[in-house]
Amino acid sequence: MNRLLCPELAAVTLTNSRGVFDVPIAEWVIAAVLSHVKGLADSWSLQRERRWQYRTTGRLAGRRAAVVGSGSIGRAVAERLMRLDVDVTLVGRTASADPRFGTVRASTELVSVAAEVDLLVLAAPLTPATTALVGSAVLDALGPSGFLVNVGRGPTVVEADLVDALRSGAIAGAALDVFEVEPLPAGSPLWSIPNVLVSPHMSGDYVGFEVDMMRVFTDNLARWLRGEPLHNIVDPAVGYVPQ
Repeated sequence: MNRLLCPELAAVTLTNSRGVFDVPIAEWVIAAVLSHVKGLADSWSLQRERRWQYRTTGRLAGRRAAVVGSGSIGRAVAERLMRLDVDVTLVGRTASADPRFGTVRASTELVSVAAEVDLLVLAAPLTPATTALVGSAVLDALGPSGFLVNVGRGPTVVEADLVDALRSGAIAGAALDVFEVEPLPAGSPLWSIPNVLVSPHMSGDYVGFEVDMMRVFTDNLARWLRGEPLHNIVDPAVGYVPQ
């Protein structure tokens, strides 16, 4: 939840469809990361040119990743990266101990975290703390072999800083499903930077997702009618469903 359309209704209980998009978004992240590591964009380019050019590519196993966002989407991403033998650090709003991931690092540590990893995945909600969280300092720390994936919210990244980092080679590339302005304006330089994947905010949208969202809603409606506790209650103070 980015903001309330009707502030006068702030006292009304709000729920969301948390859980529906966790796995689909995680699958999109894995696809984007593997495409980068295995150079699939180069393969498609060479195919269009009808050029048979042998080359070697990287390996995902053994790489280090940080996933920013310790909610259900971030955890789904982290779990799947770990299954591919990626060393994963989970980053949340505050530092905490976690039975699955050991220590969750605080977002205030992101510059130092970025310096330790090859892949930086953003899966956090938009809050005052995450707005402009990733700028030149984080991107410089990520380094020339670093790859950025954003499936959270566009304004988490300072887009001008990202463009500069991509053009200068400060980072290796990016896969972006969300942007500061959507739809992404035709004049945005992100469209034409070769090491960028632009996706129209659809990483979690799969055939039939509307039906699954409706199931979540009708289940909660039935709970409300029976006077039972609701699932996925959004905390308006933070804008998301707390763990």
